[in-house]
Amino acid sequence: MRNSTSWVDLGVDVAIASALEDKDITSPFPVQALTIPDALEGLDVCGKAKTGSGKTLAFGIPMIQNLHKDKSKSGLRGLILVPTRELATQVCEELEPLAESKEMKIAAIYGGANIDEQIKTLKKGVAMVVATPGRMIDLLERQEITVQGLEVVVVDEADRMADMGFLPQVEWILRKVERKHQTLLFSATLDGAVNSLIQRYQSEPTMHEVEAKEITVEEMTHRFIHVHQRDKVKVAAAISRSVSRTLMFSNTKAGCDRLVKKLLDEGIRAQAIHGDLRQNIREKALDRFAQGKLPVLVATDVAARGIHVDDVEVVIHYDPPSDHKTYLHRSGRTARAGTKGLVVTLCLWDQELVVKRLQKRVGLDIALIEMFSNDPRLTNLGGWDPGT
Repeated sequence: MRNSTSWVDLGVDVAIASALEDKDITSPFPVQALTIPDALEGLDVCGKAKTGSGKTLAFGIPMIQNLHKDKSKSGLRGLILVPTRELATQVCEELEPLAESKEMKIAAIYGGANIDEQIKTLKKGVAMVVATPGRMIDLLERQEITVQGLEVVVVDEADRMADMGFLPQVEWILRKVERKHQTLLFSATLDGAVNSLIQRYQSEPTMHEVEAKEITVEEMTHRFIHVHQRDKVKVAAAISRSVSRTLMFSNTKAGCDRLVKKLLDEGIRAQAIHGDLRQNIREKALDRFAQGKLPVLVATDVAARGIHVDDVEVVIHYDPPSDHKTYLHRSGRTARAGTKGLVVTLCLWDQELVVKRLQKRVGLDIALIEMFSNDPRLTNLGGWDPGT
């Protein structure tokens, strides 16, 4: 939701405000209204906001405007670190028109693309880069890029960086930035490893939080199905056949891989995403899933934090989660963008107590129904009432 404040009210200069209006972006989102004034002042800023809240402009506008104040300086002066190549491209495309309005160049550099082409682009002279940590380190080690002149550094989606194991690389880069500079950090969560990044690399940051609307239990349809071990994968396959996008959760990486093999045997196209897989494999699977080319994605809880896909019709807890928070976190991957999602928990005979405890903690009282894989109700689980 945008608000009534204008860009100019926030201190954004006329050229940038006009470039935004050319793209029909006439007023700021809450995260932008909260953080831009402090960032324009040159303060370190820490923003807690989820993907899709408008963070790119929240850090991009102040970076472009602040760097433009002294046009006489050349070389790399702004660095935006992001977890994935898709995000690098997306951020670069969003900020390009604004950079052009100030006659500045911005480039995206990431792994999996031709490094020599990227070096050529850098040699032409860019003021800002949007980079994935691995490729940034490659270029630093080859001495094809330098961080000596950096004035503004952004760490975007710090929580996803942590989930994907990139924080050591991010810290390696940040340690190389020796001159006094401004650091802007955005993340959906600010605890644990992200908090230690804030403590080490930001100087008295102003903290801003955008309240994210949590999806409630009532916004989902819940089903709890008692299954038998030998029939369990067939039940999961039967549920996923009737919809176009299913996200299944397994409690372990090995469990994910086993489940994918079994689903493939059932004729279901499925792929796993977990921490032991290479980043480009995870990204490809996620991309295919988002585009509707891959009907089933099997994930661990940690890997799923990077999943921001609308239209997930069914979430299947193939392994029941150990606590109610995980149940809600996993289940919240459906019922996004105003749709009422279906959440199915598969339960073996010895997991009944765990499931009953889960139900109690999330305020549900739904009967556990025994089903076999040939049960016609599996094709429309939301269409019948299991009772209490």
